[in-house]
Amino acid sequence: MSQDAFSNRSRAVQAMGRIEPETGGVTPPIHVSTTYIRDPDNGYASGFVYGRPDNATTREAEEILAMLEEAPAGALLFSSGMAAATTVFRALDPGDHIVAPKVMYWALRNWLATEAARWGIVVDFVDATDLAALRGAMRPGATKLVWIETPANPLWDVADIRAAAKIAHEAGARLAVDSTCASPVLTRPIALGADIVMHSATKVLNGHSDVIAGALAGARDDDFWRRIVAIRKSEGAIIGPFEAYLLTRGLRTLHLRVERQCASAMTLTRLFSEHPLVSGVLYPGLPDHPGHAIAAGQMEGGFGYMLSIRAAGGAQAAIGAAARVRLWKRATSLGGVESLIEHRASIEGPGTPCPDDLLRLSVGIEDARDLYDDLDAALRTTRD
Repeated sequence: MSQDAFSNRSRAVQAMGRIEPETGGVTPPIHVSTTYIRDPDNGYASGFVYGRPDNATTREAEEILAMLEEAPAGALLFSSGMAAATTVFRALDPGDHIVAPKVMYWALRNWLATEAARWGIVVDFVDATDLAALRGAMRPGATKLVWIETPANPLWDVADIRAAAKIAHEAGARLAVDSTCASPVLTRPIALGADIVMHSATKVLNGHSDVIAGALAGARDDDFWRRIVAIRKSEGAIIGPFEAYLLTRGLRTLHLRVERQCASAMTLTRLFSEHPLVSGVLYPGLPDHPGHAIAAGQMEGGFGYMLSIRAAGGAQAAIGAAARVRLWKRATSLGGVESLIEHRASIEGPGTPCPDDLLRLSVGIEDARDLYDDLDAALRTTRD
């Protein structure tokens, strides 16, 4: 029976079922060579020429991710999530118009607001959860890309991927989805109509806070996708072989981690929704969340591993609570096995859409009750 007969989950666990031919090892090796021997006819029958555009260890991780995302064009790994995302925008032509969400990963939003114009790209920011606003922002013939993020960091807005794809395609544009905070375990945007999926693979795809990486997965091997491939090749934005090896390790346990993290996030959401010192919880799994119905229709098996809480005592209560936790770690990033807490407005600075009483929580795989008790004690100590 071929590997194709098994579920994506099983195939990911076994790194596509490959066995290292020389030793019979079940763990994929690390290929670190930067250059390769030419054939007698001066060709490269092996398919490898040089380490900047390609690497066998990187290919293995890309194949696992492409399989998980159900991406016909395949997947590409980059040296960071920002490198992956900005490559998509730089594959456009000067004068092209793009539409992006008001609530999105802050560093990318800042790049679009400050750097995109240098590449001749015109950007409009809209509320991506408002389909009328999204449709109204389209400039048929000029709009070439619609970018959405769902769930959107750090307010966890939910955009309708199917509807956004329809709006983009009707205007002659492509839809790209930042699915970092969902992962292919929960959402597969290409199956919902997206053209490109982006991940900060630093986060839950790797899951161990020891790799910086980005990823793109494509629905079609068309001219635009080949332009993205060419930019990565020429500029050397590929991930290194050791990082690719670690990412493959992370992908092998992705399903287990995401399932545990989603279950714990839901538990914490319910507990903090009733907490006297919490004025609000932002999480798509709540029935009264504005995007709950959409999330339920496009997310499978959970509503994500990220949530935010708003401290009833305002900014100082939020900052004070983050300072007093013992189990949660005060650190930037998300998706790792360890739970992280962050006063996000302090990080993003002026212009952030993030309320100053908000704490962003990345839920790891610790005991959910321990996580609750730790933050509960920190909130109460701050009050006292």
